[in-house]
Amino acid sequence: MRFSRESVAGMATLAVLGLVSLSFAQTPTPAPPPSTAIVVPNMHCMGCAKKMAAELYKVPGVAQVFAKVETNTMTVRPKDGAAPSPRGLWEAVEKAGYQPSRLEGPSGTFTSKPKS
Repeated sequence: MRFSRESVAGMATLAVLGLVSLSFAQTPTPAPPPSTAIVVPNMHCMGCAKKMAAELYKVPGVAQVFAKVETNTMTVRPKDGAAPSPRGLWEAVEKAGYQPSRLEGPSGTFTSKPKS
């Protein structure tokens, strides 16, 4: 079987493209750091959420705070390599004037103020 110069060039191009796409497919994606969910039954609006977020950001190791008023949940993402204290998170919500009912994260699940 004979191949023309153009078909060989086309096959070479396809082979290079295949290697490039293959190398991207093999690049591992780092897992996001484990987050902590805090349920606050008396969170009624974004104003409540903003008060709690302001206090949660003061806890060492907190990178991001998200609020979902519909489910009364605050989600806290840690900084890389950090593990915010469950007690610190719980107390931050209390300091904002609210009472958490549940805190669930990498350190466990708590329905009362954690000891650490």
